[in-house]
Amino acid sequence: MKIGYVMSPGRGDVDRVLGRFVETLMARGVDVAGVVQTNTDCGPAKACDMDVEVLPSGPVLRISQDLGPGSRGCRLNPDALEQAVGLVGQRLTGDTRLLVVNKFGKQEAEGRGFREVIGTALAQDIPVVVGLNGLNRDAFEAFCGGMAEALTPDVQVLLEWFGEG
Repeated sequence: MKIGYVMSPGRGDVDRVLGRFVETLMARGVDVAGVVQTNTDCGPAKACDMDVEVLPSGPVLRISQDLGPGSRGCRLNPDALEQAVGLVGQRLTGDTRLLVVNKFGKQEAEGRGFREVIGTALAQDIPVVVGLNGLNRDAFEAFCGGMAEALTPDVQVLLEWFGEG
């Protein structure tokens, strides 16, 4: 079982690093499944739009929802996330060499989201790398049973961890 995680204090940093990591691997012909996230700034009065690209070639799905001005609730659109999960699960094949999950978030911490897909990949000896934030670290560590490796949010470090450095 090979699973690594990336954390970074900067907003969107993990998304950018995972995106560049995936681009590098796919340019080398590596079969990658999973999702990478991009955030689109919507100005000072509105939270960013969050989209995930289902690897290797789409679609791009909007996983955020507009809850209106002044709202404080979770903006994640769980239906869009589950659509992405289903598509990624279908794309795990014998040729898949890596699963990338943009975030082990609240859904995964509560037993939903990409949790089952991550488990399937690991059972098939497909390495997994995920983005992680401090809020869900304990749940992630419990899920991994202490087997996950902390990785510096750097493309070269990720390539070396994967064996492509």
